[in-house]
Amino acid sequence: MPAADHGATQSSDFARPPGVVIVMGVSGSGKTTIGKQLARRMAGVFADADSFHPPANIEKMKAGHPLTDEDRWPWLDAMAAQIGQWLAKKQPAVLACSALKRVYRDRLVAGRPGVAFLYLSGSEAVIATRLANRKGHFMPPALLRSQFETLEPPGDGERVVTVDIRHPPRRIVDIAARRLGLPGQPSRVADGA
Repeated sequence: MPAADHGATQSSDFARPPGVVIVMGVSGSGKTTIGKQLARRMAGVFADADSFHPPANIEKMKAGHPLTDEDRWPWLDAMAAQIGQWLAKKQPAVLACSALKRVYRDRLVAGRPGVAFLYLSGSEAVIATRLANRKGHFMPPALLRSQFETLEPPGDGERVVTVDIRHPPRRIVDIAARRLGLPGQPSRVADGA
């Protein structure tokens, strides 16, 4: 079993399942693939953080320039507002978002206990290979180093489940769902769907 599956043998890490799960990690870690499968498992909605970026942020990344915190604050606030709406409506939801720094994660959660993170953990070498094979995404592989330099892995006081990305997607979803305390049966979704 990959080493990053902290506590994967436990039945659940949470007393109550979260209403919103934020799937986090660097670009290429599988956030969208896993997020969509997890949303189906939760009978919830899925949203990708990329859809919350203003056009200027996307153009900046396409040009190969990393975003600054000043670029990120309005983006994070828009997602936090959406999370608040999902929780208010009791709408199960999954948001795929890099959430690389603790301050970003704190801003997204804003003290709401109904939110948890699924951290897709992987080595830079594994993720670089994935990015080299990915087509049609605005994040150039050259920015991967800056993402790892920015990454502050989740720690004490954060509601988080960490799963190693070397597992197939279906297995990642099963581990995450069990550890998050989500109801339902193991995935029957084809890997990579």
